[in-house]
Amino acid sequence: MSEIIIDGRPLPFVEGQTVAAALVAAGRVAWRTTRIGHRPRGVFCGIGVCFDCLVTIDGAGNQRACMVPARPGMTVMTGEGDHE
Repeated sequence: MSEIIIDGRPLPFVEGQTVAAALVAAGRVAWRTTRIGHRPRGVFCGIGVCFDCLVTIDGAGNQRACMVPARPGMTVMTGEGDHE
C-alpha cells in the first residue's frame, strides 16, 4: 500500500483513490472549516462542484481533494490550522 503525507503524517491509500477518498477511508470526514462560523467541511458532492474539500497539494492551494488522484509521496496540507 502506498502513502501520501497529510499535514506531516503518512496516510496509506489504495491505488485509484482520490485524496478525499483516502482521508475518508482513514476516518477523517472534515479537514477544513468555513471562514464564517468555522463549520467543519470535507467531501460533500464528490464530483468537484461544491469546493468543500479544498486542500493544498504539493504547494498548490485550493485543490479539490475529491478530484485529485492520490500519488505516492504527495504532500497534502488541510485547512486544519490554516495551511491553505
